[in-house]
Amino acid sequence: MNQSIMKLDEVQKKISEGRSLLLAGDESVLMQLPQGNWVGGTIPYFITKEHGGLSSRELIFVTDITDFTESISIAQYNKDTLAKVYEDGPRQGFSFILIPAASETHLSFAVNAPNYKSFGMSPLIGWIAGVHLQDLGTKIPKVFNGSTGNMFEDGAIVLRAELKPGKLAEIGILNLFEQGDGDILTFSSDGFSARNVMVNGAPQNFAAYLQAHKLDTRLPIVANYYGALVNISFQGVDEQDKVVRFYAPVFSGIRYKHAKPIADYVAAFDAQVQKQIGSDTDNVVFSCNCILNYLFSNLENKKTGSFVGPVTFGEIAYQLLNQTIVYLEIKDI
Repeated sequence: MNQSIMKLDEVQKKISEGRSLLLAGDESVLMQLPQGNWVGGTIPYFITKEHGGLSSRELIFVTDITDFTESISIAQYNKDTLAKVYEDGPRQGFSFILIPAASETHLSFAVNAPNYKSFGMSPLIGWIAGVHLQDLGTKIPKVFNGSTGNMFEDGAIVLRAELKPGKLAEIGILNLFEQGDGDILTFSSDGFSARNVMVNGAPQNFAAYLQAHKLDTRLPIVANYYGALVNISFQGVDEQDKVVRFYAPVFSGIRYKHAKPIADYVAAFDAQVQKQIGSDTDNVVFSCNCILNYLFSNLENKKTGSFVGPVTFGEIAYQLLNQTIVYLEIKDI
């Protein structure tokens, strides 16, 4: 099994064996790992096969990619050099990216990734590192380059994996949210916050609009980006300054609608998996879910089948996403 939750000594043993690993865990345990063929990001929330949703500061979630990769290389980027991430992608494989939440690189990637040269031409998947929710404001998310032992609060760590002959990487997105039947919302500029919004073409203060219509901000606003539904999650509403803040940027000229509510997350998830993949999920070798899904849908102790992995502060499938599950499949060709 290439995905599992492990104790520190078990992970140390895997690293010493030369395995190629994608790791997620609390900073306190990731700091105790030896150098080796691994990258990691801080988060203490996971979906596991055995226990379902789980929070732990002692355990590490391990995705072992050794058996289907020919070689790996690990690179570090900053907010300026990250624009080359698609050009630098492997010939026949995928890139796995980790970025600390709220860092300059995170904010820059969120806004600019769709404009990077060769965007989407090479599979890119990953997630945004976070912290325990009790540590918000006191601890800073971090990413690790296992090959050097270095830890970073800003920048991006990218593991580039060349696959073995006859293998193909495909990235998928499971988005349970759909556009509701409400107003069409558009914004005049790109960004992580908005004071004003156009509601069916008429300008309004967005915070006042949310309050007047009693919209549930646990549900995202959803846009159709050229055939793909993309969520923008609410971070908070500043009632005093009348500003609405988001976990991912809104883009000008895109039409958003408030999402339909989901009555039963696990049932909706199972239905979406059946629709999108079917019953054969053996090719899924990595996935991650969003911390907002974990919280708002009460996923602690709940299981999501083959879709196990870290619960993150943002998902990356070519670009930054919110309130989705992203996954990597390795198929035979």
